[in-house]
Amino acid sequence: MNIGGPAVQVSALLRGLDSERFEHRLIAGFVAPDEADHLEQRAPDLPVQRINGLGRAVRPTDDARCLVELVAAMRRFRPHIVHTHTAKAGALGRTAAVLARVPSRVHTFHGHLLHGYFSPAKTRVVVGAERGLAALTDRLVAVGGRVRDDLVAAGIGRAGQYTVVPPGTSLAPAPDPAKARSLLGLPQNCPVVAYVGRITAIKRPDRLLAVAREVHRVVPEAHFVVCGAGDLRPDPEAVAELGDHLHLLGWRADVETVYAAADMVLLTSDNEGMPVSLIEAGLAGLPAVATDVGSVAEVVQDGMTGLLAGPRTTEIAGHTVTLLRDAKLRQEMGARARTFTGRRFGEERLVADTQALYTSIAVARGWWTAPRPKGEHS
Repeated sequence: MNIGGPAVQVSALLRGLDSERFEHRLIAGFVAPDEADHLEQRAPDLPVQRINGLGRAVRPTDDARCLVELVAAMRRFRPHIVHTHTAKAGALGRTAAVLARVPSRVHTFHGHLLHGYFSPAKTRVVVGAERGLAALTDRLVAVGGRVRDDLVAAGIGRAGQYTVVPPGTSLAPAPDPAKARSLLGLPQNCPVVAYVGRITAIKRPDRLLAVAREVHRVVPEAHFVVCGAGDLRPDPEAVAELGDHLHLLGWRADVETVYAAADMVLLTSDNEGMPVSLIEAGLAGLPAVATDVGSVAEVVQDGMTGLLAGPRTTEIAGHTVTLLRDAKLRQEMGARARTFTGRRFGEERLVADTQALYTSIAVARGWWTAPRPKGEHS
């Protein structure tokens, strides 16, 4: 449950699922030292069963121990459905569900590991493992159509197994822009570009800083805010060139303050699922410049709510300069982004889509004879 899209989605479901129809348990591990825990920072009220050793890294001894604990937990709770998220937890959770004889297994792909993460040889191993796991899974969920299509093309599951359920989220009330900038130590009368997310290789923080340097040379009054942390450290040369125009905030629980202080957001990743940070930015009324990867184009409407680019630094920087120099265009795109994301990516829609998925499984399995309205008991 490190800060990121999967944790946001799981938290929304835990709060939003109809308690008269669904009883659920959250099982999670502990986050790595270089990441922040979503539950601690943003959702301390949510109950969770923690399992030591259940983390992102592959450690055979710890993983075997986690598998035993997961099987035991499932046998105690006796769920009808086990729903897993993220690659590592998805592998262990689905395997444990088979061993515990859980009737139905669901897995959500919040993105995929098909390119940008591993060497070609290791990627083939990952794809082979995901194909095997898909055969053990009743329903596969993809956060976007592009993500689903990539997975099906790689032979991971059948098209008929997939349901597309886009993310859903909300933002806490934000301070006004002047107060937000004051809280973050930003000057009041300057353009601000924000990045929100993990600082890790696939997100290309090196490209982010390269874009910032190019933009700074053209728009020297621009400031750049980076909200997040991770396993990579920023390039000292780039940091030195940007000087006090670069603000490294680390993880913050009040992400809405970052968006309130910004004029636009920037995303430079090599690979993505459907970034929740771009959805949050849209809800805050901010346009985005982003690389056209994964299902990003299903969040950012090119030319309408933001600008999409290829992986070239010069193209991304050019789009950023275009928005920074045109306040009217930023405002128009931001207004459209707020309307579009609010309509398509709300928490209520996420919960409704997921409840419909669970209901369809219950009906197909014969647990329910038909979809039951709220308040109707068996």
